Amino acid sequence: MLITIDVGNSRIKVAVFEQDILVELYVVEPNEAQIFFSEIFKQYPKIEKALFSSVGQFDQEVLAFIQNQVTTQIVHHQTKFPFRNHYATPETLGIDRMVLAAGATLMFPNKNRLVIDAGTCVTYDFVDQHNHYLGGAISPGIALRYKSLNDYTQNLPLLAKSEIDNLVGDSTENSIHSGIIHGLVFEMDGFISQYFHKYPDLTVILTGGDADFLAKRLKNPIFAHSNFLLESLRLLSTYTHQND
Repeated sequence: MLITIDVGNSRIKVAVFEQDILVELYVVEPNEAQIFFSEIFKQYPKIEKALFSSVGQFDQEVLAFIQNQVTTQIVHHQTKFPFRNHYATPETLGIDRMVLAAGATLMFPNKNRLVIDAGTCVTYDFVDQHNHYLGGAISPGIALRYKSLNDYTQNLPLLAKSEIDNLVGDSTENSIHSGIIHGLVFEMDGFISQYFHKYPDLTVILTGGDADFLAKRLKNPIFAHSNFLLESLRLLSTYTHQND
C-alpha cells in the first residue's frame, strides 16, 4: 500500500492507495496532523511507502514520525520527472506544479496537456506532446480574490464563494460574486481557448479545491479531477521506482 501526502498552503490532503486503487481520501488541518498520521498507520498497517510533496509549512516532527513508520520519498527539484523542464527559473518552480505536470505527462502520453489547479492560487501548467514542460501562469484563486477586495477597499465586505446565475449583479454583494466567479471562469476559458488555438490536440485537466465548483461553468472540454495531485504522486512513485 502507498500513502500520498500533499501539503498545500492551507490544508493537507492525503490519499491511501492499494496497488493503483484509491482506498481512502482525507483532508487534514495542520494542527491535527500528528494525531491523524498516528491513527492512519494503525488503520493501514500494510502501508509500505509514503510520497510527500509540500508547498506549505509542515511540522518537522510529524514528518520525522512518518519517515520512521515507512519508506518516505520527499519530492524535490532533483527528483526524476518524466518531462524536460524548460522553465527559465527551474529552481523557483513550485513542487506542486511539477507533480501535476508529471501526472499529466504519465496519464495522457503523447498529448499536449494543460493542467489548471484551482486552489489558493490558480496555476496553469503546460507540457507539450514531446514531454517538454514550457511553463504556464499564476493568478489569484477564488478565496484570495474575495479577501483582496475586502483588504484593499474601505467598504466592500468579505464574502465567501456562492452559487450565482446572473451576470448582472443587482446588489454590491451580487456584483462581487459576479465579478469574482464570472471573472475567473472567463479567465480560464480564455486561457483554454488560446491553448486550443495553438495546440489543437490538447487535454485539459482541472483540479484543486475549487475544481468541482468551476468545472460546470466552463465552456471548453475538460477532464475534472479534484484530487489529481494525489493521483499524480502515485504515478510519480511508480515512475521513479521504474527509472531508478
